[in-house]
Amino acid sequence: MFWDNDFIQIILAVNTILAFYVVFHRKRSVAASWAWLIILIIFPIAGFILYGFTSRGLSQENLFAINRQQHIGLFKVSRLIPKAPAKAGPSDTSDQAQILIDYFNDQKDAPLSKNNKVSIFTNGEDKFMNLFHDIDMAQETINVEYYSFMNDDLGNTFLDLLIKKAKQGIKVRVIYDPWGSPGAHLSWFKPLIDQGGEVVAFITAQNMVTKYRMNYHLHRKIVVIDGKISWTGGYNVGDQYVNKNKRFGFWRDTHVRIVGSASLLLQERFAMDWNASIKDERQAIVFSPRLFPKITETNFSDDNVATQIANDGPDQETPYLRNGMMRLMMAAKESIYIQTPYLIPDDPMLATWVTAAHSGVEVKIMIPSMPDHPFIYRATQWYARYLLHEGIRVFIYDNGFLHAKTVTIDDRFATVGSMNQDYRSYELNFETDAIFYDRNLTNQLRHIFDEDLKKCHELTIQDTENWSRWLRFKQAFSRLLSPIL
Repeated sequence: MFWDNDFIQIILAVNTILAFYVVFHRKRSVAASWAWLIILIIFPIAGFILYGFTSRGLSQENLFAINRQQHIGLFKVSRLIPKAPAKAGPSDTSDQAQILIDYFNDQKDAPLSKNNKVSIFTNGEDKFMNLFHDIDMAQETINVEYYSFMNDDLGNTFLDLLIKKAKQGIKVRVIYDPWGSPGAHLSWFKPLIDQGGEVVAFITAQNMVTKYRMNYHLHRKIVVIDGKISWTGGYNVGDQYVNKNKRFGFWRDTHVRIVGSASLLLQERFAMDWNASIKDERQAIVFSPRLFPKITETNFSDDNVATQIANDGPDQETPYLRNGMMRLMMAAKESIYIQTPYLIPDDPMLATWVTAAHSGVEVKIMIPSMPDHPFIYRATQWYARYLLHEGIRVFIYDNGFLHAKTVTIDDRFATVGSMNQDYRSYELNFETDAIFYDRNLTNQLRHIFDEDLKKCHELTIQDTENWSRWLRFKQAFSRLLSPIL
């Protein structure tokens, strides 16, 4: 018995030493480091197994494959975009706009695009009906990139349409993340492949043992048709996104359809992700007028929306997109309206919101009334309570599940994309957001926010004081682990 106790103590001591070494050996945030340390010490063996699959950095092979795509054709794409004026355009002539444009284009990979007509979709049935119409009208190329591509009614309808277009000789490519696409294996895509379509899993989901990283997901949602029409936002492909899941009911999300030069930037993003993920270099996308047609000056009158496409991922040294969102919010003079399914901000983002609120800016945040991930929802509740005490108003959406990822700043700037307000989107996922410098579009999104408020109830401090001790414990524990959720 003594030997057994002594042996256990040695194992625990070695486990603790290894935990400190493993956690602090790699550069990560202090919060994430301590969260992982707790997991590794509380769960000596299981914790290391979980860490091995989720918290190792990107493999050097993956990192090289991603980074080498950075300069394939962006300079050519930039030449195809009609030259933008010095400032954002007639809908916004503020000096702040140019400061923000310069930030997002600091690395010369997010040029400002003009000549864009942008439509907003907040209902999955409408979104997919219009998307399928665009795909059905495709003449040359269809490029599809989703985190979730489900093997269900909607997924099969989508797949059948892609098969139909491939049979017509249209070049069809699909990138998907297997982690977010249960049932959508390569065998499921085989009928599309047999008709000449090409399908690849995103690079971080390949080679389970040597390179697989469960924590690094393709979270983008991009479709580009003939290089002229593009779609991006929060919707994935699956029945729950068209209100067919009883658990969630109505799925409230936001997606945009872009006709114009910003489609070239989304095409460029797709091409880079595709070339990083393929195993056969003969499948590589090369620059061609077929994929990147010249966008001519088009008179969209009041709908001419100045747009940037910002992309981010764990291949970046710094959380570029998160920092950009903070820079946008720092420009606010009157209001910041945020919709997010997951409210787990890091300290810099928290400080941005609190500073804005204490400076007289009205900050409103809308979150779901139900969880799709229990731990994440409990952490969301903890942060909601904290923000209430800092003068920030939090609204709970009661008409189904809120999955929209939008931000509006005053009546000047807005974003729609895939980035949630949480650690995972800031540091772990590959994300894409569209930034709009347009008063008309921003006001449309503000109006949508106001309409959604009618289906919300406002969280109060009294509500949070009525939470049970057990619920508060779960919230506090989840918040402690939030950097790695």
